[in-house]
Amino acid sequence: MVDHITNGTNGVSKTGTTLQDLRKSNVFTANLPADLEFPTPSDSHKTPRQKLGPRLVKDALFTYVRPELVQESELLGVSSRAMRDIGIKEGEQETEDFKDMVAGNKILTWDESKEDGIYPWAQCYGGWQFGSWAAQLGDGRAISLFETTNPASKVRYEIQLKGAGRTPYSRFADGKAVVRSSIREYIVSEALNALGIPTTRALSLTMLPNAKVQRERTEPGAIVARFAQSWLRIGTFDLLRSRGYRKITRQLATYVAEHVFPGWTSLPSRITLEKIEETSQEAVNPPCDVSLDTVEGPHEMHENRFARLYREIVRRNARTVAAWQAYAFTNGVLNTDNTSIFGLSIDFGPFAFLDNFDPSYTPNHDDHMLRYSYRNQPSVIWWNLVRLGEDLGELLGAGERCDEEEFIEKGVRQEFAPELIKRAETIIERAGDEFKAVFLTEYKRLVAARLGLKSLKESDFDKLVSELLDTLEALELDFNQTFRKLSTLSLGDLATEEQRKAAATQFFHHEGITGPGETEDTGKERMSKWLDAWRSRVAEDWGEEAQADGDRQTAMKKVNPKFIPKSWILDELIDRVEKKAERDVLGRVMNMALNPFEESWGGDKEEEERFCGDVPRYSRAMQCSCSS
Repeated sequence: MVDHITNGTNGVSKTGTTLQDLRKSNVFTANLPADLEFPTPSDSHKTPRQKLGPRLVKDALFTYVRPELVQESELLGVSSRAMRDIGIKEGEQETEDFKDMVAGNKILTWDESKEDGIYPWAQCYGGWQFGSWAAQLGDGRAISLFETTNPASKVRYEIQLKGAGRTPYSRFADGKAVVRSSIREYIVSEALNALGIPTTRALSLTMLPNAKVQRERTEPGAIVARFAQSWLRIGTFDLLRSRGYRKITRQLATYVAEHVFPGWTSLPSRITLEKIEETSQEAVNPPCDVSLDTVEGPHEMHENRFARLYREIVRRNARTVAAWQAYAFTNGVLNTDNTSIFGLSIDFGPFAFLDNFDPSYTPNHDDHMLRYSYRNQPSVIWWNLVRLGEDLGELLGAGERCDEEEFIEKGVRQEFAPELIKRAETIIERAGDEFKAVFLTEYKRLVAARLGLKSLKESDFDKLVSELLDTLEALELDFNQTFRKLSTLSLGDLATEEQRKAAATQFFHHEGITGPGETEDTGKERMSKWLDAWRSRVAEDWGEEAQADGDRQTAMKKVNPKFIPKSWILDELIDRVEKKAERDVLGRVMNMALNPFEESWGGDKEEEERFCGDVPRYSRAMQCSCSS
């Protein structure tokens, strides 16, 4: 038995089913067009594995392709939270079936003798990368095994192996992943979920010691078994539009509404306001339950079901990027092929959480123009969503004609084109206002909770939020640690200026103030002034009685993590696991990531405090590359 693979058990239910009894499905491949070169699983299975490599794939959304077999593998870690959420019984990770499945050595759903069952697949998509069209991309090293629905939560997940070998979408790459990037994805996927940020998930991490993968150096290979409600991206629609695949675009949009989302009636009805603003309850939480065929709004702004679908995708991504900003997570590569239709954080390359608050920071050392910096994430996500609006433009602009046979079979009549284009543009423009309203509402909700406020008044944003961010930037203070330290302060300890200046030093780095032109005295003065405003505002919501203040601190600690998997921690973790052959540390860090709001985790106390403490000065604002 391997002790370190059963990590992060705090609060995890022991219920679940065996891997063999887990109900499996293939809704994706059953409803969408397959690669014409290998139209059935049998066609792919009979083909030598080396012939399933890179090529142009047309008129399809996926290719049947099996993982490459590996000679030797070591299961390094399993997220027990992921096991619970999928519905797999604790202890199954010790079985050979589990280890073989997550290493890509066994297809549990395929009967080779009968040539029957669910067969693995890789998705076909394209994307805009750094603002330029990149044409066909696709799952170049990720292979989906099957889908499964948790019987308790009713949530369906698609299980996928990243680093499982070459596919038709690998281009010039080898289809492999390395331990370095795989550890990073394994930890951050579960960390984001624990913080309440929509994300793809990680089930397990497997090392392939004999797979020597060439990147900047020769590195050992690895496979992350990951899962998500959907792996569809904006780039999936981008590629269809670039090739003029009108029917498949419609087919995929219908699939998303009916099989990824809970159905057409789950989508938001049209917002009737002429001007969409965050202060409107209708904009923040529009009613649903609109029938499939209903067209809403005046003629020039007719919104059909495809417009409602587009707006749902917009709204989901607005909420997710708001959470990134509230917790200072930077994705690093927000291309359209890395933007989820379901609104998930997806495809983790050179990501990072901010150390010092620096809005211009990007974790991607190839992002010289700062396109994907922390500051730019909301606008870049909207840029990507405009591309999706263009992909769906015909369906959006068609209005009530979207189901007419002539439109479906032949396209847009020339005389109808101006009306269609104008309507599509109007819908996209209004969706932009909706994106902003949803983003600001969610961001303010999260920040208010992090500041210990029961609600955020209009004046709070300038007096508290903006002033705090300006202070953090000027004094070069740590973003997430500031909120956690606020959670530990009693209002009674901030009553006088002297007390506030003394408290201010808690937020400074060990070496003191590092902001240009700032000193310890100016830092104390500025932080003290802000703490005074914060103290007064918190007292409005909670009062100043000791019991109420204790309740406020408890509430703040539930939304302000003590542990964040910062880049320097992940670098140390990679070094210790890959180069020093340590194993238990991976389980300890995963346990902290799964339970980030705890005060301690029952592991190595000195290590825990170090990982939750001040970031070493020369390890702040680290950057890395996309190569993994």
